[in-house]
Amino acid sequence: MGALLSLPLLAVPSIGTLMSFGASCCGAAACSAICHQCGVFKSSMATRIAYAVLLLVNSIISWLMLTPWALKKLEHLTLDYVNISCQGKQCHGYVAVQRVNFALGLFHFLLAVLLLGVKSSRDGRASLQNGYWGPKVIVWLALVVMTFFIPETFFQVWGQYIALIGAMLFVLLGLILLVDLAHTWAEYCLEKIETTDSRGWRTLLIGSTLGMFTASFAMTIIMYIFFAQSGCAMNQTAITINLIVLLIVSVISVHPTVQEYNPKAGLAQAAMVAVYCTYLTMSAVSMEPDDQNCNPLVRARGTRTTSVILGAIVTMLTIAYTTTRAATQGIALGGNSGHTYSKIGDEEGEHGLVDQQPSSRREMRAEALRAAVEAGSLPANALDDDDSDDESDDDRGGKDDEKGGTQYNYSLFHVIFLLATMWVATLLTQNIDYEATGVAAVGRTYWASWVKIVSAWVCYGIYSWSLLAPVMMPGRFGN
Repeated sequence: MGALLSLPLLAVPSIGTLMSFGASCCGAAACSAICHQCGVFKSSMATRIAYAVLLLVNSIISWLMLTPWALKKLEHLTLDYVNISCQGKQCHGYVAVQRVNFALGLFHFLLAVLLLGVKSSRDGRASLQNGYWGPKVIVWLALVVMTFFIPETFFQVWGQYIALIGAMLFVLLGLILLVDLAHTWAEYCLEKIETTDSRGWRTLLIGSTLGMFTASFAMTIIMYIFFAQSGCAMNQTAITINLIVLLIVSVISVHPTVQEYNPKAGLAQAAMVAVYCTYLTMSAVSMEPDDQNCNPLVRARGTRTTSVILGAIVTMLTIAYTTTRAATQGIALGGNSGHTYSKIGDEEGEHGLVDQQPSSRREMRAEALRAAVEAGSLPANALDDDDSDDESDDDRGGKDDEKGGTQYNYSLFHVIFLLATMWVATLLTQNIDYEATGVAAVGRTYWASWVKIVSAWVCYGIYSWSLLAPVMMPGRFGN
C-alpha cells in the first residue's frame, strides 16, 4: 500500500528509475502469483474493508491530481510525453482525475463480470474476490498507466456524459438505501421490543428518535443564523423547504391511515430521514462558494487550508464507507443479504430427496446438513460450521463465513464500486478553479451544493412514497 500512497509523489529523473520500478512490480507479481494464498481474506468484512481502502486511496490520488503541483509530477512521470490540457488550457488535472477513476472503474467492471454467479466461497472464482491482492493491485496500477495512452477526447465524453449518469445513479442508490435502512432499523427495534419486552430497546428507540429530531432542528437553527443572511436567497429557500418537508413527512408517518396500512411506520424512520436530509442541506450551504458573502466558513482564512484538507479526507472516507455499505446491503436491491442456503425440493414437482450421488465426502456431508436444515432438525447456521475440521488444519486461522453462502452479491458489489468511481470523478471535476494554486477544495461548487439540496428533496420523496404506496396500492403491499 505504500507504493499506492507514494504514486502521485513520484518524480521520474531517468529511464533507470522506471525500469527499477517496473522490475520491482514484476517481482511482486511473480511472488504473488506463486504464493497468492498469503493474501486471502477469510472474513468477508476484511475483504470489504480492503476494497474500501483501495477506493479511498484512489480518491485521494484523484484529489491530488487536481492541483498544479500534482499535475507537474504526473507529466514528469510520463517523461513529459503526455501534456494534459482542456481545449488548449491547463486544466489542473481534469483529465488525470478521469483517467485514474476510469482505471479503477474498469478494474471493478472486470471483477463484476468474472464473479457472476458466485454463491459461496467453495466456488473457485471466490478467491478472485477475497484473494490475489498482490496481482490485483498490480493490475489496477497497470490500468492506470494504460489510460494515459487513451486520447483525451474519450475522457471528455466519458466525464461529461457517462460518468455523470453513473454518478447520479450512485446518489439515487444511496438515497434508496438510506430509506431502507431507516425502515429496517425501526422495525428491528420494534421486533426486539415485542419479543423481549426490553426496556433497553424501548429506551434506545425513543432516545435515538428524539436525538435525531433534536439534531435536525439544531442544524436548522445554525443554518438560519450563519448561512441565511439578507441576500442569501438560495440558502434561505433550501433551509426553509427542508424544514417544511421535514414537518410534513413526520406528520404523514403517524397519520392514522398510514398506520392502518403500515403499523410499523412512525417517527423513528422519519427522524433518521430528517437528520440525514438536514445534514445534506447543511453540507450544501456550508460548501457553496462565497461570492455572495453567504458562507462564513470560506472567509475563515486562518484555518482554511486545514479545513480544506480535512474536508477532502472526510469526504473521501464518507464515500468509501457509503459505497461499501450500499454494495453489501441487499435488502433494497434484491441481492444476497446474509447467507443464501439452498433449499431442497422447493420447485414444483420435486420430491425433496437427494437424487444425485455427491462427488466427495465433503459434498455428502453438506447435502446431509442441508437436508437437516430443511427438515428443521438443525438451525441454518449449522452450515457455517461445515468443514470445521478443515478450518482447524488451516495454519492461517480465521473462519470462512461464506461457505454456506456469500454475505453479499459479488458482482453487484463491484458494479456499485464502479458507480462510486464515477461519482468521485464527477464531484472532483465540476467547475474546477483553473486559477487555484493550492490544495483543491472538494465539492465547493454550486453544482455540488444543488446536488445535495435536490438529493435531500428526493430522499424525502422516496420516504413519503414508502409510506403512501401501501395506502394507494393495498393489493400489492398487502403482505
